[in-house]
Amino acid sequence: MPAPLLPPASAPLSVPAGTASLPGAVRHRRWRAVLLPTLALGIGIILGTNPFRPHTENPDATARGYLRYKEILSYVDRNYVDSVDADGLTDYAVGQLLGKLDPHSVYIPARDREQTDAFLQSSFDGVGFDFNLFRDTATVVTTLPSGPAQTAGIQPGDKLLRIGEVVVAGSHLRTAQLTQLLRGARGSSVNLLVARPRQPEPLSFRFVRGRLPNASVEPGMMLEDGQTGYIKVSRFATNTYEEFKAELANLQHQGLQRLVLDLRGNPGGYLDRATRLADEFIAGSRKLVYTAGKDEQYATQTYAHVAGEWEQHPLVVLVDENSASAAEVLAGALQDHDRALLVGRRTFGKGLVQQPIALQEGGELRLTVARYYTPSGRCIQKPYGPDKATYNRELAERQLTGADSTLGTTGERFHTDHGRAVYGGGGISPDVFVARDTLLQSAYFTKLRTIGALRAYALAFYEQHKTELTGLRFAQYQAVFRVTDTELDALTRLAARAGLPPNPSAMRRCAPLVRNSLKAHIARSAYGPEAARAVLMAEDAELQQALHVVQDSTAQLALLGGR
Repeated sequence: MPAPLLPPASAPLSVPAGTASLPGAVRHRRWRAVLLPTLALGIGIILGTNPFRPHTENPDATARGYLRYKEILSYVDRNYVDSVDADGLTDYAVGQLLGKLDPHSVYIPARDREQTDAFLQSSFDGVGFDFNLFRDTATVVTTLPSGPAQTAGIQPGDKLLRIGEVVVAGSHLRTAQLTQLLRGARGSSVNLLVARPRQPEPLSFRFVRGRLPNASVEPGMMLEDGQTGYIKVSRFATNTYEEFKAELANLQHQGLQRLVLDLRGNPGGYLDRATRLADEFIAGSRKLVYTAGKDEQYATQTYAHVAGEWEQHPLVVLVDENSASAAEVLAGALQDHDRALLVGRRTFGKGLVQQPIALQEGGELRLTVARYYTPSGRCIQKPYGPDKATYNRELAERQLTGADSTLGTTGERFHTDHGRAVYGGGGISPDVFVARDTLLQSAYFTKLRTIGALRAYALAFYEQHKTELTGLRFAQYQAVFRVTDTELDALTRLAARAGLPPNPSAMRRCAPLVRNSLKAHIARSAYGPEAARAVLMAEDAELQQALHVVQDSTAQLALLGGR
């Protein structure tokens, strides 16, 4: 599910986490502390001093609902046969209430705000390594250069035995639980006990957590033709605009003439970062996005106003079904103004504005207050009735392998600046459709990835062949290395030991994808993250189509209305 789209200068977007119970004594003390002022408020309502009246559209109904819930919760807490978690019941009730509104209005409990807010920050506190969990053992995959873990001596291939006083090997912990144990405030210390290949005894490390970069823009790359650059924006976070400008400048120094901007899988984020990026591409003072809600304060219009660095040069944008909210605002503005060609598949269809509202108890309500519209007037939001389950199923059931899934002709018709027809009411449809690779829908491949078998096998292969790989430059590796059938058989056996039964026919169908994934994982261990990206990009059908389109000036002129 994509994250909510937030207005400018608001708290970061997030996905709500689960709720937890308070201990009994603390719970009841807290409930009494809440109940007394609540009763006083109730008396005020009865006496006619209705606090809801100046601020709500239907104050009498709001007051009645408030009193009814308070009365029921009071009886449950006082008389129910078992002890109850009043906070947990309230969280559940709030979730059910918001669920009747739309899929993106959410309540963030106070205890979860720091973790959920971290998604869109430019840095976070941590240890500085990535791990893979396979067969109940977490293995370090990569360490952040000059990060706390690498400086202390942690190496790829180290297996985590203990974090602090908690035994983590063989303890059936989930990835999220391990991450929580590793996370901590900057300046706090952490003790790790690890097992290292070819070391007879476990190794102990103690080091201090640090502030780690959390980039939202991946390092730009020049593609094979030497003139086309590629930049991927993974989300719209606090520093996205500055990161993009730095990557663009770096590519310009390398001779950049054409740009492919990748928004695939981008769940959104800060709106003003997305519109600032749009302003880099769209000249003049043209409209970028506008909002409309029940209250006039939520009616806004945003226009281009600066001279951008890439307003006249060829631009192609990659989108898919996981491009959402702020990513759709950017894609829609570029398409409406015929500034770029969109390649890929129809975007998610998330065009609701969430207003973050701080609550007295420390939590936050993120309430939908308006809808976003592209410059031509298209509503990005797809239908969300009758319930959230149906809304969630839409993406899973969407036809992604046939061109008719991108036409969107059932929605209201609009036109771009040069008269091309575009449609509203369900995401942004690309100009050039690329069907989703059916191998990506392979259940067997998904399970291999989910249980960590692919990364585990790649790590083991790297450890066994480290000497040979060290002797190869990446360009040689990319040109000559192939994953053999023997290695696929070994992967199958490894996965079987983790509980995934062999399925020869399924493996044959997804073998090309498995081979490329393994090659990328091995490259990551041997040469770093950028090498892994290069391996994956070489087999990326959507990127190859985007490269073809951005190089074809005739196609661009035809599709963009003869400009």
